Amino acid sequence: MKYPIGIQSFDQIREDGFVYVDKTDLVYNLVTNGKTYFLSRPRRFGKSLLISTLACYFQGRKELFEGLAIANLEKDWLQYPIFRVDFNGGNYTREGELEKSIETYIAKWEVEYGKDPLETTTGDRFKGVLQRAYQKTGQRAVVLIDEYDKPILDVLDTGAFTRNHEGEKRLLEDHHREILKSFYSTFKGADEYLKFVLLTGVTKFSQVSVFSGFNQPDDISMDERYESLCGITQEEIESYFTESILELAESEQTTVEEMKEWLKRQYDGYHFGRTMKDIYNPFSILNAFNKKQIRDYWFATGTPTYLIRLLQHSREQMNELTGKFYKPSLFVDYKANVEQPLPMIYQSGYLTIKEYNKRMGTYLLDFPNNEVREGFLSVLAASYMKPKSKEVTSWITEAVMDLERGDTDTFRRSLTSFLASIPYDSHGSLKDMDITEKHFQYTFYLLLRLIGVYCNAIHCEDRQSYGRVDCTLEMENYVYIFEFKMDGTAQEALEQIEKTGYAKPYLADKRKVVCIGVNFSSVTRTVEDWEEISIA
Repeated sequence: MKYPIGIQSFDQIREDGFVYVDKTDLVYNLVTNGKTYFLSRPRRFGKSLLISTLACYFQGRKELFEGLAIANLEKDWLQYPIFRVDFNGGNYTREGELEKSIETYIAKWEVEYGKDPLETTTGDRFKGVLQRAYQKTGQRAVVLIDEYDKPILDVLDTGAFTRNHEGEKRLLEDHHREILKSFYSTFKGADEYLKFVLLTGVTKFSQVSVFSGFNQPDDISMDERYESLCGITQEEIESYFTESILELAESEQTTVEEMKEWLKRQYDGYHFGRTMKDIYNPFSILNAFNKKQIRDYWFATGTPTYLIRLLQHSREQMNELTGKFYKPSLFVDYKANVEQPLPMIYQSGYLTIKEYNKRMGTYLLDFPNNEVREGFLSVLAASYMKPKSKEVTSWITEAVMDLERGDTDTFRRSLTSFLASIPYDSHGSLKDMDITEKHFQYTFYLLLRLIGVYCNAIHCEDRQSYGRVDCTLEMENYVYIFEFKMDGTAQEALEQIEKTGYAKPYLADKRKVVCIGVNFSSVTRTVEDWEEISIA
């Protein structure tokens, strides 16, 4: 089987015999049931392939769709003038790059459809081209814009600036926002010349930003009809990749059923609406099939530097954002603001919907799978802690091995040493807070969630009928129940575990249950006291 790794051209995939997961029934529904759309999905999730598929469809290239669902749905296969914009390739940290990119597109279109010297602004020239394309071909225009938001994300919160004609300084991200706003506002005045419009991107900037000034697109990012428009569902995995799963299982020396579960933990877990349809990351799972190895493919393709910048400036931290229910308004619309990182984190794919509360109309957000959890938390931990003694990932590996064999004494010594190596002033957003307690809570959250990637299960601040457990780690042969104190005693922490009955859910468990009380010192900023008891 040929896997289209890095190939985003629908025609090349079809002509060269690469595997293609058929989404054309959804494409047909999209083009026949609406006109102007916006779709937000994480990077490398198939947005560019969707754009290419639509372009081939509107070019009337019927032969490319033979054997696919749309072949039985579409009868006319008309050709439309297509205006395709791809912001993927530009480096918009360079001043003037965005203006140059848009000018190049419009100039090429004017060569094909003519130019009116009275049209001087970017918006008027774009509108004029659309009008003349309609008049010349007799068909309304199709506009496909890929990664519409990249010119803003490239400079988001960097402090980069430009100067206007009067020499006044202005943030480059604000400058780019105004340029794009003017460019996209063309769609309102040119509505009568348009057949279909789709903008894709990572983020949806709010109405007071880029999308103001033209007819609001239909945001299908959480539309249950199009949840699987990008990405691969469980049904599609079972249908298209049975042989691939078998080959991967043989390569990793495991059973087919065990491999299916491994793939779900590693690459599945995305949900884009209330129906909770499971979506796999297509880039990662196709790479795993191709290379016959389970690795962190998606995360390795790029560090989310703009998210790190946002979190460094925000007073919110990941332990305060994950595992909580939110109204859609809090994570769907985004206006670039360093004090509100949640929408950016969600839309970038580092958090996803894990549960829908119909009665309250709220959504539980958390990490989608192990690949994202480990990759993102590792980057955050390295950025936040800057430990002097060891790399975070190396320490996590040793810590997991200690806990797997029940060696809590070695784990305690290692943890104490590791915490002592972390610079205390490593996080700028803590300067005006109760930094000692905040530092303690966040450090342990990052470390334990990273350890939890390799556990059977992890529960941080898990609510039970008796209270809230700080952390429970479930290994193959051990269950560790942690309670933390600051400037108290480990015995007090241990007594709280016993008093509140945190271990009761595991009394019938065949695994060894270890209750651990830990006291953290605000003076030494590491483990000061440690007590534990075992329950057979």
